[in-house]
Amino acid sequence: MRRKPTHREQSLLPEDLRVFLTVIRKNGFGNAAEALGFSPAYVSKRISVLEAALGAKLLHRTTRRVALTDDGERVRVFATRLLGDMDDFISELTDSRQQLQGSLHICSSFGFGRNHVAPAIAALSQLYPRLEIRLDVFDRMVDIVNEGFDLEIRVGYDLPQQLLGKKLVSNRRVLCATPGYLEKRGIPTSLDDLARHDCLVLKERNNAFGIWNLTKDGVEESIRVNGPLSSNSGEIVLRWALSGAGILLRSLWDVKPLLESGQLVHVLPDYSQSADVWAIYPTRVSQSAKLRVCIEFFEEHFRTLALA
Repeated sequence: MRRKPTHREQSLLPEDLRVFLTVIRKNGFGNAAEALGFSPAYVSKRISVLEAALGAKLLHRTTRRVALTDDGERVRVFATRLLGDMDDFISELTDSRQQLQGSLHICSSFGFGRNHVAPAIAALSQLYPRLEIRLDVFDRMVDIVNEGFDLEIRVGYDLPQQLLGKKLVSNRRVLCATPGYLEKRGIPTSLDDLARHDCLVLKERNNAFGIWNLTKDGVEESIRVNGPLSSNSGEIVLRWALSGAGILLRSLWDVKPLLESGQLVHVLPDYSQSADVWAIYPTRVSQSAKLRVCIEFFEEHFRTLALA
C-alpha cells in the first residue's frame, strides 16, 4: 500500500518532469545529466523527489539501463502533454511572435539535417531567441511521439498515417554519374540498362536495399540494381559517384549544384523518384504557436531550394 506523501513532497515541479522525460529519452541518468548539463547525482535526486511527490516508483534502474514502470508510463504520457501545453500556453499569451518561448525538439536525416535544417534553425533562433531548439539527426526511422520529438523534417514519401504532415518544398531523386564514368561504360538508355552498370546502392532508413522505384509519366517502375559499393551514408555514396565509381540515385537538394557545374550528368532524365520535404508532427502539438511559427518559417526558408 502506498504511503501518503507529506505536504513538502507534494510540490511537483515542471523541471522534475523535464528531467524525467530526458532520462527516458536518453536511457540513463548519466546520458540525461550530460544532455541537461547537470551532474548524475542531481538528476538522480530530482527523480527521487518526483517519485516521492507522486508516491510512486517510476523507473526500474539497473547498471546498464532504465525501464519504465506502469506508473512511469502513465507519468510519461502526462508529463509530455503537460509540458507541451505549458509551453504553448506561455507562447499564446505573448502579444508578439518575437516573444515566443519554450523548447522545440526537432529531428531529421543526417544529410538534409546537416546541410539544410541546421542552417534554417540557426536563422530561426536569431528571430526568436527565447526558443530553445534542439536538433538530432538519424539514419533510421524515428518514432517522434515515443522518442519525444515535436517535429521531424523528412525527405521522401513514407509518411506515417497517424501523424500530421505539411509539405515544405517539392523535391525528387534523380539518376546521375560523372562524365568520365559514362564515357567509359556508356550512357544508359533504359532502366534495363542499369543492370549492366555499377550502381551505388544506399541503404537508408527502411528503403528496400538494391531496389530503385522510379516514375516516368506518372507510372512507377521498379528495377533491381547492384554494384561493388554500397553504404548507409548518402554523403559517402555521393563521394563515390564523384570519383567515377558508378551511377547514383540522389535527391536534387544534394546534387543540383553538381549537375549545374557539369561534375555530374543527369542519367535517364525521364525517370525520377518523389522525395518531397515534409514537416511531420504529432496531433497533440498541431495547435502549438511555437510549432506553427517554426513550420511556417521552414516553409518560407526552403522555398529558396527550388527543387521541383
